[in-house]
Amino acid sequence: MARIYPLFSSSKGNSTFIGTENGGILIDCGVSFKRLSAALELNHIPLPAVQAVFITHEHSDHINGLKMLTKNTGIPVYGTKRTLQRLCDSDKIAPSSPVIDICGKAISCAGNEVTCFNTPHDAIHSCGYRITTEDGRICAVCTDLGHVTPEVDSALIGCRLVLIEANYDEGMLRHGPYPLYLKERILSQNGHLSNDACGEQVSRLIRQGTTHIILGHLSQDNNRPGIADSTVQSHLTDFTRGRDYLMGVAPVETQGGAVIF
Repeated sequence: MARIYPLFSSSKGNSTFIGTENGGILIDCGVSFKRLSAALELNHIPLPAVQAVFITHEHSDHINGLKMLTKNTGIPVYGTKRTLQRLCDSDKIAPSSPVIDICGKAISCAGNEVTCFNTPHDAIHSCGYRITTEDGRICAVCTDLGHVTPEVDSALIGCRLVLIEANYDEGMLRHGPYPLYLKERILSQNGHLSNDACGEQVSRLIRQGTTHIILGHLSQDNNRPGIADSTVQSHLTDFTRGRDYLMGVAPVETQGGAVIF
């Protein structure tokens, strides 16, 4: 049965495992290898079960532990061509790991079929991932995007489960301590997705059949889990929670547990 483990999720570190203790894939590795290994162990996932890592983009909160993960395992690293080139040029991937461009193709790995889609973010080439599991369930991991493009929308429609960014509360960001240039970057079309923008997209997804929502990549400075949850839910008044959809907030760091979908 398909499972997703949001191991780490915040502006300071992101990593998600999709699979079972017998095998699966990792989306991003934004924390140290030591912390990642401990999180996997807490969820009873042996390290050899991680058969590949798929990188969304090159920002540090998504690749901090990648060098040591690849050095210790030699697993393949998938991503967009430009992202992978940047990571190789900056010595973020151990030479023992194969590096594979995923753009324009479907990759079969650990019983999953994985495709990527472009996301609008201030990175060299940011992407999200759509995964069809061995038992035919479809999920997506979609964070780090300033707005929902038609390509993003198309990739998310039809997924049973979506882990989607709810990065900031606009009021907290605008009135918070960040310098103006950083506020403008986050608010831009290539920045991050607000709670309200997330809510609008989640409403569309539920209307199209998505039943499981995980809110992820929350800013620890400009958001709170309760605020993200209530703001997104305010856009879902046409639906009944627990009947039409299930929704939760990904933890900053896992304490154990998966979402079965």
